[in-house]
Amino acid sequence: MNQRELFLRHVAQTSTAPLALEIVKAKGCKMWDKQGKEYLDLISGISVCNIGHSNPLVVQAVKDQVDKYMHLMVYGELVESPQVMYAKRLSELLPPSLDSVYFTSSGTEATEGAMKLAKRITGRTNIVAFKESYHGSTQGALSVMGSEYWRNAYRPLLPGIVHLDHNQSDQLHLIDEHTACVIAEPIQAERGVIAPSKEWLHLLRTRSDETGALLVLDEIQTGFGRTGHLFAFEKFGIVPDILLLGKALGGGMPLGAFVSSRERMNAFTNNPVLGHITTFGGHPVSCAAGLAGLEFLIEQKLIAQVAAREQMFRSLLVHEKIKAFRSEGLLMTIEFDSYSTNKKIIDCCISKGVFTDWFLFASHCMRLSPPLIISEEEIKQACNIIIEACNECN
Repeated sequence: MNQRELFLRHVAQTSTAPLALEIVKAKGCKMWDKQGKEYLDLISGISVCNIGHSNPLVVQAVKDQVDKYMHLMVYGELVESPQVMYAKRLSELLPPSLDSVYFTSSGTEATEGAMKLAKRITGRTNIVAFKESYHGSTQGALSVMGSEYWRNAYRPLLPGIVHLDHNQSDQLHLIDEHTACVIAEPIQAERGVIAPSKEWLHLLRTRSDETGALLVLDEIQTGFGRTGHLFAFEKFGIVPDILLLGKALGGGMPLGAFVSSRERMNAFTNNPVLGHITTFGGHPVSCAAGLAGLEFLIEQKLIAQVAAREQMFRSLLVHEKIKAFRSEGLLMTIEFDSYSTNKKIIDCCISKGVFTDWFLFASHCMRLSPPLIISEEEIKQACNIIIEACNECN
């Protein structure tokens, strides 16, 4: 059997029709399949590869760390330099109240850890989340996901979860003295890039303070320059009690984290001891890669270029089939009239060498989240092909 047949037979599938492109190389903003066909990547591994594929500094950091050691022991027992240095660097870039980092293996695990921490600190069990939000796919994260379509097949889920309408202030009174935490995305990515008003997020922060609920902001997809800010909460002028990180955190390697104050995080040290534990969270190779990626992002001033690149996409993507174009930095969406139209145009783009897809809660919208290193020439190439696909697909 060839690789595709082996893939379909032995790798667990999540849909009946996977793309099954056999990619053998990726560098910068491009990928190549086994036939040598080139694809311009407008997904970045779902906002993972913010600094591009196979960044030389990240690759070298991985090689250097592998030469020293890889996995040693369950996270938290040994002083491992990559974890320490990355946690220190993140703390330097975050507000003073976010100075303690708990590394996980993924963003979903960061959600799970934050929920546990909020319950442990407040002694409460209820959680407020928002409709059409995405926080991961494990049982706890699924419980706070804002879509019954995705939740229903796996019930019963966690009790005590209330889902409110996003950006609606008249429901915030449902955050009360029984609420352990409020979990929200500063920008709802999988809904098709929907940002709330600054006023609403400030009301959310105020209501959390009034009731003693912890405010958890999920920046797993919006962090590390994606929106034109290092973290999206900076744009809105609020600070969460717990910050969720993932995706681009690892520079292309698997890594997640939840970040809070040292005082709060110490709740995991007693009653019970080992209040949260992970085997591979904060893997030294992933931390070395993540730190190298973050330093590249900062040193190359990539965030300062995001707004201009966003505007270039916006100016070039004009077509009668495009019903709306929404963007928060280089987290962008093209809205079409239906899933059918979107799927045809996506398939056409892929056939022409531009790789993109749709959103979980907005299947009629095309996802655009290219590496932040994308050049003006690559933007022109991508937009030309998208417009061609719009012209050709009926």
